[in-house]
Amino acid sequence: MVSDGLAAVNAEPFDETLLDDEEALAHADETLRALAESGARVRREAYAAKQVERGLVELDRPRAVVAAGADARLLRAVLEPWCPVPFVAWPGPGLPGWVGALDLVVVLAPTGGDPETASAVYDAVRRGSAVLLAAPENSPLVEAGRGRDTVVVPAQTGDPLALAVVVLQVLHTLGIGPELSAETVASALDEVASRCSPFLDLSANPAKDIALVLADALPLLWGGSVLAARAGRRVAETLRRMTNRPALASEADHLLPVLEGAPPRDLFADPFADIESPPLRPALLIFDDGAEQPVIQESRQRLLDMAESRDVRAKIVSWTEGPEVARYAALQALGTYAAVYLAVGLGRFQPRT
Repeated sequence: MVSDGLAAVNAEPFDETLLDDEEALAHADETLRALAESGARVRREAYAAKQVERGLVELDRPRAVVAAGADARLLRAVLEPWCPVPFVAWPGPGLPGWVGALDLVVVLAPTGGDPETASAVYDAVRRGSAVLLAAPENSPLVEAGRGRDTVVVPAQTGDPLALAVVVLQVLHTLGIGPELSAETVASALDEVASRCSPFLDLSANPAKDIALVLADALPLLWGGSVLAARAGRRVAETLRRMTNRPALASEADHLLPVLEGAPPRDLFADPFADIESPPLRPALLIFDDGAEQPVIQESRQRLLDMAESRDVRAKIVSWTEGPEVARYAALQALGTYAAVYLAVGLGRFQPRT
């Protein structure tokens, strides 16, 4: 049972004073600086892709679109409700058997790709499909994919999100995606960086506040909309990587049994007792991007009610400003900052002696 596995994990010491400690934060400077530069990376990718957008206006609308590579599922989440032709996010290797000369294959390879991504490019060129290939210009993948029907988006930064945003902007030029301003996404990321700066203390920093909620907890993450749920999954991946703790992002029906199975809090436990490693209890993070459909609101309330009934801490992480992709990017960035600060409090960034 998932709930049994979660309940069995024990806590590590968390020192909240490290979140405002200059020396401790300095050890995480490289990671925090990279986060703060997320908006700049979006702008850099958008600038490099300007000439590509102008060159796409003569392409015909494809019969279908297949996306492969990093963040292909983000493209699907954005495009499926809007795209006037069938859209498939394909995990690979290769391509679906029906893909041919009338279709467009979109490949995202911000760092140059892997064997599965390369196989999608080879298949697309062999079958005569149009290819939109987002990858570094000097990568072997671009050389292998060059052809009359291949358009290259020159990746600059190695950032999957930044490149995906620019590819979505390019696809709008083809008439198969909604209008998207890369600058709007970049501005949202800049705003998150400002609000979550390491120079802001616990009382004013939303990411540090989330880290406190998760200090002695196992994170359960839920988002109601498709993009909010995807942001939750991305943050869960980052939490697992940064802290070596389990983190579960899933649908409400999968999280409810975990909440219901949370062990009761011991109200009479001695906080000064010599308990070296107490068991962790779950904490619920709800990612709110402003979606107001009744089914989303109903699922959210069920989760909150169950958390309250089991005395499980719940935190709503909200970003409702701007278009949907900007909200997604902001939620993911906010959760990533929280994961970094949680790792700081757990001493993950301390130099090893």
